[in-house]
Amino acid sequence: MKNEFVVNIIHRPELSPEYAEKSGGKKAKKVSEESLDIFLFQQECAHKNGLKTTIHITYASLFNDTIVNVAKEHHEKYGDEIALSLLGLPCPEFKAKYKTEDFCIWMFSKEDKRKIVDDVFGLFYEKFGFYPKSTGSYFLDAYTINYIKEKYPSVTCAVATCWEEGSKAYHTCNNSWYTFLDGGPWNPWIPSKINSHCPASSKEDDSGIVAIPHLSRDLLACFDGNGSNFGTHPQNVIRGMIYYKDENGWQYPYLYNLVDQYRHLAKYNNGYSYNMMFVGPGWLNKMGRWEAPYELLKQSYEDGMAYYGKLKKEGNLIDMTMSEFADYYRKKHPNYNTPESALWKDILYGSNKEYFWYADPFMRTCLDFNQGGAMIDLRNYAARVPFETGIGTDHVYDATYPYLIQANYRAGYFTHYAGAGTCKSCKVTYKGETTDLCLTRTMAKYEKVAEGVRLTTNPVTLLLGGEEVVIQSVFTFLEGKGTLQIERNILNNVEEEVTFTEYMTGAFGIHEYQDDMSKLTLRVDDEKMNYLYKGRKIIHQNGKEAEVIIPDVFTSIKMWGDNDEIAVEEGIAFSPVYHLSIKKSVKSGGIKTWLNLAKAN
Repeated sequence: MKNEFVVNIIHRPELSPEYAEKSGGKKAKKVSEESLDIFLFQQECAHKNGLKTTIHITYASLFNDTIVNVAKEHHEKYGDEIALSLLGLPCPEFKAKYKTEDFCIWMFSKEDKRKIVDDVFGLFYEKFGFYPKSTGSYFLDAYTINYIKEKYPSVTCAVATCWEEGSKAYHTCNNSWYTFLDGGPWNPWIPSKINSHCPASSKEDDSGIVAIPHLSRDLLACFDGNGSNFGTHPQNVIRGMIYYKDENGWQYPYLYNLVDQYRHLAKYNNGYSYNMMFVGPGWLNKMGRWEAPYELLKQSYEDGMAYYGKLKKEGNLIDMTMSEFADYYRKKHPNYNTPESALWKDILYGSNKEYFWYADPFMRTCLDFNQGGAMIDLRNYAARVPFETGIGTDHVYDATYPYLIQANYRAGYFTHYAGAGTCKSCKVTYKGETTDLCLTRTMAKYEKVAEGVRLTTNPVTLLLGGEEVVIQSVFTFLEGKGTLQIERNILNNVEEEVTFTEYMTGAFGIHEYQDDMSKLTLRVDDEKMNYLYKGRKIIHQNGKEAEVIIPDVFTSIKMWGDNDEIAVEEGIAFSPVYHLSIKKSVKSGGIKTWLNLAKAN
């Protein structure tokens, strides 16, 4: 069966773009006219390449008869979908009615969320005579999604998060961009009714919509750096200065490589892959942006759309509207436990760095094969952490889903203070010498197996005690279990026993600063201790399992496996982490352990 590459192209006629209000006093009429011109240009780019779009009508656009009429015309002529955006709220009419400068739907109180949704949906119906099938925002919290689906059941698809838009983006925007919402999926998912970041686990947990990310990002460069520079809408690539000019004009091979990398994900997702381009007119305004002239912004958009058109003509791309994609996605994912997987290579810097991303209703995680397969990000979706956002809640503006491991916010293996960074890896000891597999570089092979998804690394050679020890790691995600099985195997003959210490150093939170750890409970078998920042350990010989319970994020983490020794350890105030570990010595074979995430009441 041929792989299917599905693309959503979304255009937003934003007549009161926020950028223009802060950009030197351009008159409102001129901004409105320019934004309309850019929207029409974007639509033309899609249509001349044989592509249909989803038109995300904003609140401001609903007051403009030209936009309404163009949307109707393009719906009839090209099959474009007329959808409703919950971005673009802060127009004069909205500010006068709601007496606020706020504009992010997830940051309003519950009462105001309901009022705004009813207002915008009602005006949409008044203009078009039907309710939309699709909607969206930078982020849509579970409360808002549940309300929309209950009140407007026609909605089947929504833009619901912007992947990795968190502290890194905040810092690179001069601490001014308060859209903290990382920790969600990078690819489409069916949101849970409890927390929209989490994929639904069952029909009862299904919010009734299919969610898509705000942009398709580079799953390596974006995680390591500022995601706003690495996305499949061309102006992100321009902002990242990932282009050059030669005798043939402007060139941006990275943009095409990024689209192709997404095409490649079909290999890991049962023959389907997804990409989206979502661009408001502000990115193409006539003043230029990011030291780039309008001519470059315009050309890059034309070239990017032409590439999609070329793929479609070759039979390598299916263009869908958002609601069409929602129907398609549900057919492709009849089982809620079906994961989204991405074995992602570095396509920007020319290294052999490789990440593996995995998401299902139990976990989202990332393995870094440049560190031997170390786990550098972990979120417990099984917990369905019920964070509410908006005024009147404990999370007014920060919608981030909490991490258990996060190498960028809480360091990883490479930290100045031994053991202080969050990661999951394995130490190998032979003839009195120890190293960590974090210090090895390898690549991985993906395969779908009966149990779920398996990654097998290329063997790595360790020089310990003056001898070589060859190790191969195997990671198996057990579908529907919330469990990762890890094997470390010796591939050569050794004179003495090799000791493996499989460990996890964890924390929890939504940013760089650690919350209070004193509610944690650490356990090995029947022996427990509460976290007191004293660096204490519990060690059992041939124990059954180690566990940490983190009430603040409703999380239970368990590790078990055949062992000589199993242990838990609390950190100290200077190093507020916890440790789970399993140790085993063998002369041949290896060690097999399991890591399980579950909800803790």
